[in-house]
Amino acid sequence: MRLRFWIGIFAVVVVGAGAVVGSILAYKHDEREFHARQQEEAGRAARQAQSVGALSVGELAAAGAFIKADGNVSKHEFAIIGHSLVNENVLRTAAFIDVVHQDERARWEREQGIPIIEKGPGGKLVRADQRPVYYPLTYAASNDPAAAARAIGFDVGTDPARAPYLMRATDSGRATATGVIPLLLGGVGINVYKAVYRDGAPTETTSQRRHALIGFAAGSFLMKDLAAAAITTLPDDVEAQLDVAHKTVIGPKQDLEDPAQAKIRIADRTWVLVVHDPERPDVSIPILFGAAGLGMAAVLGSLIWVWSREERMRKLQREADEDSLSGLRTRRRFEEEVRAAMARSRRDGTTGALLMLDLDDFKSVNDSHGHPAGDKLIEEVAEVLRARAREGDVLGRLGGDEFAIALPGCRPDEANVVAEAIVTAIREHQPAGPDVDPVTVSVGVAIFGGDQVMSYATLVSEADTAMYAAKDGGGDSYRVFQPDSIRVGASGGD
Repeated sequence: MRLRFWIGIFAVVVVGAGAVVGSILAYKHDEREFHARQQEEAGRAARQAQSVGALSVGELAAAGAFIKADGNVSKHEFAIIGHSLVNENVLRTAAFIDVVHQDERARWEREQGIPIIEKGPGGKLVRADQRPVYYPLTYAASNDPAAAARAIGFDVGTDPARAPYLMRATDSGRATATGVIPLLLGGVGINVYKAVYRDGAPTETTSQRRHALIGFAAGSFLMKDLAAAAITTLPDDVEAQLDVAHKTVIGPKQDLEDPAQAKIRIADRTWVLVVHDPERPDVSIPILFGAAGLGMAAVLGSLIWVWSREERMRKLQREADEDSLSGLRTRRRFEEEVRAAMARSRRDGTTGALLMLDLDDFKSVNDSHGHPAGDKLIEEVAEVLRARAREGDVLGRLGGDEFAIALPGCRPDEANVVAEAIVTAIREHQPAGPDVDPVTVSVGVAIFGGDQVMSYATLVSEADTAMYAAKDGGGDSYRVFQPDSIRVGASGGD
């Protein structure tokens, strides 16, 4: 019967564990397939957005090469080039930024029929100050002609959000993208600049590229257009974010749950497309498959919980009963055991003794050597007391450098011997800490058991009185409490 019982238990465990493991494996398989599909969706969307952006940047570079070869593109010619770029991809605006030196400013303004302007206080557009070089927006092609016309003449080199990227494009010779900024023609997005150098001029070094610079082919991308280029490849219920520098610029602002990520590179800047597909694996089948295993796990969990609770209660009880530093009884636990010893003494007609101990000049150890040295000395004193105690004695640390020992079934003369031995042992103990001098102790002895109505508080008060009498006498000694006087015990090494 007993053998069948354990075989049955074993079979239940095997079936339950098998069901749980099987359900977990099935769900993990579905999870892997889901993450692979979600990552594929993110990668496909990122490639789509990147290809569209790369196409536009490539066409900007082609426009720059055309301008470089022609050397002097007219407004009409640029309109043809720019509108082809704007109409065929995600470029919001295509533009040409000129490089105008101070001695050419008047001619440029006369030819364009507009002044070179810059942002003044409060963002207001004002006529540009006298500077050695200007970077005016010379031509702009956009689906919003009125907005494009208003941007003509703006000195891009005075805008701190754009000027550094002009310089980077000049020095690197590669297309350079700004961060997310308000666009001159409205909306939020990025600008891409491709430096145009004088045809035939050497451009191998940074210095040569700066000297050969004649302008920039520029383009503006709306962030919503870039996001749309990516999202068009995603299922309708999939959420997407476009992040740069850990900040969401398009899409839900909250963190998406367990998303997939893919990088989008436009010019020299990298973006992160974050995709969340809500079609996560259905857990109903694994749940049904693992129901039996979960039931068994619940039973086992209950047993473990009961065991752990009992273990925790035992640990808490130990912490409540045992001082963490010395390993002796705590004040509360010491009081309980002394009260029990006093009750036994009254019942059996025997006597016992309570010894209250206080280290002399312990404060000087903490002050001179620090609290770690003081704590170490407390541990050593506790070991000395254990070495002098009988099996039935009760040792406690009441706080700080104050200790107590209860000696059940002890005659007064035996208590005196124990007290004297403790005074001597602590005086002769050499502390382990470097440069820590030996300490002494003052001990007060009070007897219980003879007075049938004595309370614990009275016993402690008598032992304390005797201990302070020893301390007032110079310490390194013990005193015994007597109703009419404090009897002198051993003192010092005299």
